[in-house]
Amino acid sequence: MMETFDVIIVGAGPNGLLCGAYLAKAGLKVLLLEKRHEIGGGLITEEVTVPNFLHDTHAIYMAMIDYAPAIKDLQLADNIKWISPEPVMSMHFSDGRVLSIYPDYERTSKSLAQFSAKDAKAYLEIGPRFAELMDKFLAPATYKPPIPTFETVIKMESHEIGREITEYSGRTPKDIVFSLFESEQARALFLYAACMWGLDPEIEGVSYLVPLLINRASQYRLTIGGAHRLAHWMYKAIYKAGGRAWTSQRIKRIIMEDGKATGVELIDGEILKSKIVVSSVDPYQTFFKYVGEQHLEPDFVTRLNDYEWESSSHFVYHMALNEAPQFKHSEKYPDLYKTFIHVVGFDTAQELLDHWKNVKEGELHQTGFNCCFPSIHDPVVAPKGKHTGLMSQHAPYGIKGGDADSWYREREIHGERCVNVLEKFVPNIRNIMLRHYITTPLDIENKLWDMGKGSIKQGAYLPLQMGYLRPNEYCSQYATPVPGLYMCGASVYPGGLVTLGAGYNAAGRIVEDLGITPWWPKPQIVANAEELGLL
Repeated sequence: MMETFDVIIVGAGPNGLLCGAYLAKAGLKVLLLEKRHEIGGGLITEEVTVPNFLHDTHAIYMAMIDYAPAIKDLQLADNIKWISPEPVMSMHFSDGRVLSIYPDYERTSKSLAQFSAKDAKAYLEIGPRFAELMDKFLAPATYKPPIPTFETVIKMESHEIGREITEYSGRTPKDIVFSLFESEQARALFLYAACMWGLDPEIEGVSYLVPLLINRASQYRLTIGGAHRLAHWMYKAIYKAGGRAWTSQRIKRIIMEDGKATGVELIDGEILKSKIVVSSVDPYQTFFKYVGEQHLEPDFVTRLNDYEWESSSHFVYHMALNEAPQFKHSEKYPDLYKTFIHVVGFDTAQELLDHWKNVKEGELHQTGFNCCFPSIHDPVVAPKGKHTGLMSQHAPYGIKGGDADSWYREREIHGERCVNVLEKFVPNIRNIMLRHYITTPLDIENKLWDMGKGSIKQGAYLPLQMGYLRPNEYCSQYATPVPGLYMCGASVYPGGLVTLGAGYNAAGRIVEDLGITPWWPKPQIVANAEELGLL
C-alpha cells in the first residue's frame, strides 16, 4: 500500500530540518528526503584528516544563534552549547600589530586606538548603533516574511531607523566602511567583516547587510562538539513529533496532477504522495529538474533563468595538528591565542579589494584568508593535547585558463600557498601538521548539489534577488506558482548563513495556508518591530 504524508520536504539541510520540526510539532505527518547519507546539509562535522579529529567541513561560524526563535521554540539550547570566544575576530598585520573585535565596545575601541584615536572614538558610537539597528529591525526582519518593495519603502520611511538602513542600502560596502573609519587597518578588518560571506564591496542595493555583518563580527558562535549537533537536535524534534527523514534518496520528479504538486517519485520508481511538497533546494533543481518547465508559465520561467549563482566561493584547508599553534605576536597580545576567527595576509583594504577582483577573474594568488583553531575553544573535537584548524579563503569556481575541473590539479598547489601565508603568523604550523583535507568550490558543488558553482548561500546577494525578490517575486513568500509546492531553503528570503530564518518563515506560511494555528509564539523582537511600524 502506498504511504502518504501531509508534507514531504526535499532536502534535510538546516532549513529543511527546521521547517520539518515546526510542521511536525504542529501535528502534520512529515517526511524529509535527503540525497546525502546524512542529514544536515552544510551542518557537517566529519573525521576527514585523522581519526578522532572532528572538523566542521562547511558551516562553522554561527551568526544568528542569539536571535533565532528556534533556539527557544525547539529547546535547542537544552542540548546544544554555543560559545562566543573573545576576541571574536582578529586581523594580523605584517608589522606585528593586531586589531581585534570583542563583544565589548570599550575593548574593541582600545584595540582600534593603536591605529587611530578617531576610529577608536567612532567605534564607541558605531558599535552600539549597529546593535540597535539589529535589535529593532535587522534581526526581527529575518524572522518575518518580506513584503513587496513599495510597502517596505513606506514603512522604512516612517521611522528614523528605517531611513538610516535605507540610506545604507543605497551605498556600497566599501563606501560605508571607508566613511566610518580612517585607518587602513580598521578599513581592512571591517571591510573583510562586511564582505566575508560574499557581499560585493562595490555593489549598491544590499548594504543594509553591512551593519548586520559588522555587528555579527563581535557575536559569532561556535557549536561545542561540532556544527552537526544542531542538525541532530533539530531532527530529534522531528522524530519526537512523529516525523521521519530518509537519507540516500534520489528524487526523479515532483509529481504533478491537475496542475498541483501531490508528492514525489524516487529514481527507483517508488511513489510517495503528500498534501504538499516543500523544497529546500535551489530554484533550478526545484522547478526545471523536479517539476519540469512544461508545468510552468513562461514569465515565471524567465524569472527563474534570471537567478544568479554567486561570483565566488570558498577554498578551505582543514588541518589536524600535533600540538597547539604558536602565534608570532602572542607575547604582545595575550588574548591572541583565544581569538575565534583570525584574518591574515591583508595589510590594507586595497589588498582585500585586489584579492576579490582576482577571484572574480578566476585567478589564484598567494594572499590572505580567515582561519580558526576550534579545538582551542572546544577540546572535544581533538584528542587531548592535539588540535584542529582551518583556513578559509574566497576563491573562484572556475580557474582562469581552465575551468572548475582545474581544481583537481590546483588544490594542493593552492593549499601550499595558503600554508605559506599562515606560516608568517603561526611559525610552527608546518612542524605540527599531521594531515590536511581540502575543500574546493567544485567539491562544495559536488557534495551539496543545491550550491551550484560552490554558492554557499544558494545564490548571489544582488539587489534583484534579495528581500521580496529572493529568489524572485513569485516565490519569496514561500508559496510558489505551482499549487501545493513551497520553498524553504537559502535561495528564499532571508538567504543563507544558517540564520534559521527561511525554514522558520516557510513553516509559518504553510500552517497559515493549511488553517492551522501556530503552536509557537510570535518572537518578541518581531512584535517590537511591528509596533515601531518597521514590519
